[in-house]
Amino acid sequence: MSAAQVVQSMADDGRRGEDDERGPGAQHQMFVVMEDLLDKLKLLDYEEQVLVKHNMKPLSRHYFVASPYTANNPGEQFYMFSVIAAWLITLCGRPFETPQEHDDPNATVSNVLSQLRALGGLVDFPPSKLKSGSGEHVCYVLDRLAEEALKSRDFIWKKPLYPSEELEEESVMEDDAELTLSKVEEMTEEPDEEEDVIDLEELKTRSNQRARPEMILESVTDSAEWNLEVERVLPQLKVTIRSDVKDWRIHVSQMHQHQDGIKTSLKEAKGYLDKLLEEISKTQEKVGSREKYINSQLEHLITDYRNAQSKLSEAKELYQQGSGGVTERTRTLAEISEELEKVKQEMEEKGSSMSDGAPVVKIRQSLTKLKQEIQQMDVRMGVVEHTLLQAKLKEKNNMTRDMHATHITETSTHTYL
Repeated sequence: MSAAQVVQSMADDGRRGEDDERGPGAQHQMFVVMEDLLDKLKLLDYEEQVLVKHNMKPLSRHYFVASPYTANNPGEQFYMFSVIAAWLITLCGRPFETPQEHDDPNATVSNVLSQLRALGGLVDFPPSKLKSGSGEHVCYVLDRLAEEALKSRDFIWKKPLYPSEELEEESVMEDDAELTLSKVEEMTEEPDEEEDVIDLEELKTRSNQRARPEMILESVTDSAEWNLEVERVLPQLKVTIRSDVKDWRIHVSQMHQHQDGIKTSLKEAKGYLDKLLEEISKTQEKVGSREKYINSQLEHLITDYRNAQSKLSEAKELYQQGSGGVTERTRTLAEISEELEKVKQEMEEKGSSMSDGAPVVKIRQSLTKLKQEIQQMDVRMGVVEHTLLQAKLKEKNNMTRDMHATHITETSTHTYL
């Protein structure tokens, strides 16, 4: 059965019922699918294109089967699933952005499932099954995308070629101290021709002799010789039967032994568990009765406690109201204090200016300077008036001279006429 058929059978089993209603092997099909998925990812060179690029660790054989394989960081499985799914969708010829760790898981799962439907995949399970990052549905989605990626690369699965096995005779070093079962049979089947013939007469004479009681009670055999004979014969009495590892009967017998052991352990454990269940039930009944008794004894205290809680809530409300008024009045007081500080500062400035004689000195200095400037202006005005007077007098003299010259010229003219 191929991986796709296994995954499809898993999906069909999921639609028929829960895991306990399916066969005993259905729970372990996801392990087979995960191993096939890892082989497909290796064919697609995911080590170089995904692990090295995103600085991730290689996947284990059962990484996406269940969440306990990454107990330290549960979100790592979902991030690894989203990155590998995005990479496989890109290999199928469909643009898909690589998800980030802070992306919304619901949006990522929705995008992956939409791409899977577009590629012809069957999605008959809720998207929440993929948010854990593990389970048969995660294995199914990744395996389906890996199949489509291999198809896009024109990869074809070929039939496996099994090497021809040649039966080689195992050369077993024989040990003189061990006898195999075949040797024992040969020894029993082949008569010993060199065995000495029993002397019947001697046996008859021995049987006719009566054994003495002291010979029966005390042996005349030397213990040292007896031990030597035992040490010499003991290795030859060992029979070793070599078991074949490939024999299915051995595995069946082992399965029966394990089954018997499990049944025995189950009976013992069931007895212990029944006793434990009975003790737990009795303890629960005792705890329940004790709890009812305590509740009946403390009922009036509970009522008082509730009344005190209600009074406390009322007091808290009153306190909040009072604290609100105090806060408002504190703010008003702060504003008034600020205005008072401003008024005090202005009064201090006016008082200091009134008691200080520096402005009067400045006024006097200014008056003195002003008088000096007036005097300088008067001198300048006198100089200007004197200059102007000289200019007027000069101009008047010029005019008088011109007039005399004109009168003399006219007189001379009349005289010549």
